[in-house]
Amino acid sequence: MQAPSVGGVMLPRGNGSTVRLSRGASLTDFAEKINANPAALVSVMFNLGEMVTATQSVSDATLQLLADEMGFVLEIVSRDDEDRELLESFDIDFGVDEGDEEQLAPRPPVVTVMGHVDHGKTRLLDAIRKTNVVAGEAGGITQHIGAYQVVTEVNGEQRPITFLDTPGHEAFSAMRARGAKSTDIAILVVAANDGVMPQTVEALNHAKAAGVPIVVAVNKIDVEGADPTKVRGQLTEFGLVAEEYGGDTMFVDISARQGLNIEELLEAVVLTADASLDLRANPEQDAQGIAIEAHLDKGRGAMATLLVQRGTLRVGDSIVVGDSYGRVRAMLDENGNSLSEAGPSRPVLLLGLTSVPRAGDSFIVVDEDRTARQIAEKRAARDRNASMAQRRVRVSLEGFEAALAAGNIEKLNLIIKGDVSGSVEALEDALVKLDVGEEVELRVLHRGVGAITESDVDLAMGSDAIIIGFNVRAEGRARTAAEREGVDIRYYSVIYQAIEEIEAALKGLLKPEYEEVRLGSAEIREVFRSSKFGNIAGVLVREGIIRRNTKARLLRDGKVVAENLNIEGLRRFKDDATEVREGFEAGVTLGSFNDIKIEDVIETYEMREKPRS
Repeated sequence: MQAPSVGGVMLPRGNGSTVRLSRGASLTDFAEKINANPAALVSVMFNLGEMVTATQSVSDATLQLLADEMGFVLEIVSRDDEDRELLESFDIDFGVDEGDEEQLAPRPPVVTVMGHVDHGKTRLLDAIRKTNVVAGEAGGITQHIGAYQVVTEVNGEQRPITFLDTPGHEAFSAMRARGAKSTDIAILVVAANDGVMPQTVEALNHAKAAGVPIVVAVNKIDVEGADPTKVRGQLTEFGLVAEEYGGDTMFVDISARQGLNIEELLEAVVLTADASLDLRANPEQDAQGIAIEAHLDKGRGAMATLLVQRGTLRVGDSIVVGDSYGRVRAMLDENGNSLSEAGPSRPVLLLGLTSVPRAGDSFIVVDEDRTARQIAEKRAARDRNASMAQRRVRVSLEGFEAALAAGNIEKLNLIIKGDVSGSVEALEDALVKLDVGEEVELRVLHRGVGAITESDVDLAMGSDAIIIGFNVRAEGRARTAAEREGVDIRYYSVIYQAIEEIEAALKGLLKPEYEEVRLGSAEIREVFRSSKFGNIAGVLVREGIIRRNTKARLLRDGKVVAENLNIEGLRRFKDDATEVREGFEAGVTLGSFNDIKIEDVIETYEMREKPRS
């Protein structure tokens, strides 16, 4: 069966068959899948009210519209599926331990510490690794993801544990969820004096969604009002039942400040891992894993914190991390010591990448540099297409001219630069979720890691963008150029301060909303004729005030006779008045409007700008 022709070209009819496309696909990609002419699909989209070129990356919604029109079932391939298909084309199985059972060796558990803000997550990690991270954190909130490995003794055996240090504020939920995906066990920190709070539940849901066992650390048992028993009772409602109550969740009462029961907590982590999980990996295969964090170092270039999940990573390996690639030049542990190799569950700081990857990107070791470059370039092209499709504003034919003239859509363009990729990604994620209505659009034109450069200023200048620097500053020449060209650069060190200011700026772009505020009403007791002023109403102000130069309406028998009138003249006896209050008499003229009668009511009001919520 054929669909009606477009421009004399017959188009195939889907009849429910499935078309698989990646994010940011073009009409040409769609046409190849269904063996059609791309130009014909452009015509179809035009008839549907969408102006789209054949090679332009389009949104999922646009592709869905086209598929529905032609009778196809559209399946958008997820990022993970795209990646798996890409790697399969290079004969690489990601996320699979190669070899037989006997080649699998035990590996340490990877632990994420979660919980409500200010419940002591960072202080707990301080106590565990005997360092003070919190002193260097802006606002006392962890701004970066890091990874550390510690060793504890359980039953006379030295057992290593890897900790992922995830940020604590709710704006970082995307990073925190990503941290949970690379995690074997979650430690849920709950303050004994506060109990279960909103972010405690959020963190708990992240851990449950990732399907990881939970160990509860009841912190601050040394402060006034601490009630560990209450915490156990509250968490029972969320399905975490303590062992002492007949459940299977281990609760440990600790004080991170005083270092109480920290060893007991680590032991609980190891015991939970042994009881609930079969943590094994093949250390002999090519290394695979995940990027925990990445940043740009002035002296050493792109640096990434990687967590090896299977295989062994060695100096000299060819590696792909997201859309970045390179050769491993050096590896450092959390204390800055050089490593020649890193096995499963080992976090390392890696040097040798061509660019800064994103937090959460997967990494693989491949046979040669050429393969690494090809995979990275294909990933970069895929993400670029998806990004372009996301940024595109859908314009209907009716609103096409207005959109071209930028008549009714206000835009706030941003360029985000930060010291580490995780923070940049979290900030962008939080900003694009700001909801201030459909009249205003926020666009992130560029994001990157490192200092603000002249090219960032040039981009901002050409697109009227604001540059956000998160824990980074503008370089000398970039700062001079920004001052010369009037480019606005905002510096932040705490993420929610940036979010609040950008939200305020977006609301400032909104067209003001006005609401009517009633001022008062007056009853006409007498009508005076004047050759100079027309009809003058002698009124008694019944309520509120009657004020000169305000809006008015005339009511007769409770019905509105005239709208949008103006109090042009207002007198008390022979003197002009600015306003007349309740209980007083006055003379009122309504400009050129003269259809007034005794017992009519003049109601006055003004339009006031309504504050945006």
